[in-house]
Amino acid sequence: MRFLLRTCVAVSVAALLCAGCSRAGSPSATGTTSGGTATASSGSQAGGAAFGSLSGVCHPGSASGAPDQGVTASQVRVGVFTDASFTKDDTYPVTAKVFADWCNAHGGIDGRKIVFDTLDTGLFNVQPKMTQACGEDFALVGGGAAFDGAGVSDRLSCLLPAFPGEVVSPQNAGSAFQVYPGWNGGAYFGDSGYYNWLIKQAYPDSAEHVGIISGDVAATQQIAAEDVQAIAGIGGTVTYNNLYPPLGAADWTPYAEAIKTKGVKGLIFNGQWQLLAKLELALTNIGYKLDWIDANADAYTPQFTQLAGSSLTAQANYADISGLYPVEKAASNPATQQLVSLFSRYAPGNPVTLPAVQSFAEWLLFAASAQACGSNLTRKCVYDAAISQTSWTGGGLLAASSLAPGAAPTGCFNAEKATPSGWEPASFDPNNGAYRCGGPFVKITGSAYIPPTSLASVGKTLADLK
Repeated sequence: MRFLLRTCVAVSVAALLCAGCSRAGSPSATGTTSGGTATASSGSQAGGAAFGSLSGVCHPGSASGAPDQGVTASQVRVGVFTDASFTKDDTYPVTAKVFADWCNAHGGIDGRKIVFDTLDTGLFNVQPKMTQACGEDFALVGGGAAFDGAGVSDRLSCLLPAFPGEVVSPQNAGSAFQVYPGWNGGAYFGDSGYYNWLIKQAYPDSAEHVGIISGDVAATQQIAAEDVQAIAGIGGTVTYNNLYPPLGAADWTPYAEAIKTKGVKGLIFNGQWQLLAKLELALTNIGYKLDWIDANADAYTPQFTQLAGSSLTAQANYADISGLYPVEKAASNPATQQLVSLFSRYAPGNPVTLPAVQSFAEWLLFAASAQACGSNLTRKCVYDAAISQTSWTGGGLLAASSLAPGAAPTGCFNAEKATPSGWEPASFDPNNGAYRCGGPFVKITGSAYIPPTSLASVGKTLADLK
């Protein structure tokens, strides 16, 4: 699910200068939580919890012993990374609470209750929080941090498995001892199928007239370099590649005029959607209409469509949500609808966002893998169980993918289009349920590619696991 990698890097530096720009007002889940007070709800099978197509995700049992750090006969202790105290976005601890409350109400992991530690980095303190997790937790599940690259070497040094809700830095994307659907290592560009559809099928006249505009920081410059290679790899040409100040431009009109002068027909925007809305207003005001704008998945929120307003009738905005079932179509997908219902029950008032869907899917993967280990719940066992999945869908939340390290990418995407009334699926000719899969596949090379951190880089191998 590359959308989080692509967009969270783009906005992480802006977050330094714009604390509180994300969703606020939901209850913060901090500290250590067991979620053991919830009562059973729908989704039970044979004394356990079913989710979508998954049965017995959580259930009572007679697990015994303390086979690994963070595991006792009565509980499993895991860590959840977040930047919530800085960004005011508590999606990951809230999702952890929803899953733990629901799972524990149905008996937990073979009778062991889930306890999670909220590892709040405050944005800058990834490494000390990783040190804490290395000393206390069994695994990292369902979380993420803007500067996650600062902790990946420490995680691998202490052999802590990760089931992240997001990956951000290139050092962490595809890093060892980590299971993240749709991103199993390698240098494949995750949005190549989506861009191929935009420039070859939806708007073929735009192929030779693609523009890129990004925040003027190292992270987004790297993303832009990847975009240039990807567009070339699918037969397109980038004719405009510019940067704007990280806080945004005081006047977006010169940028709009430059885009017009260069004859840009399709525009990739790397940054915060609040800034994109201002650029689009400037484009609309000078009377220039693009064929398409890639708003990126960060813009896949009701707030963007509300802010962009009338510009959405003049400019065609798209986003690739990369193989996650559309939230606005939850009623058409039992798994997504069940997740909406669980949030309504265990975290009322908190919206189900794309990051929440990905995070919950990782919790499901962790729980299903841990259940397979029974009393012998070790880090090696839970990791081996997870990577044995050859067609993981999170019970129906995601497009199917193999979780084996180095598995061939599926190339699945699903495009959304922004309208004044909200986001909706675009007409992108899906060939696999709600998704379009099968590539093309473009590899990033040279300075635009930073390899993920390996166990060998910290002097470890999987054989070091006991």
